Amino acid sequence: MKDLTKQYELAKQDSIEFMRSGQISNYLNALLEMNKYKRLMVAIAAN
Repeated sequence: MKDLTKQYELAKQDSIEFMRSGQISNYLNALLEMNKYKRLMVAIAAN
């Protein structure tokens, strides 16, 4: 769970940096990655 949280936070930081620099496609990819880790965390918490 800690690893997923770290990966989620890294993806979040990346998305913020991509948004600031105007790299839209990379920003959207980082958002998708955040969503993936968020779903995994929810699935683990539910079990």
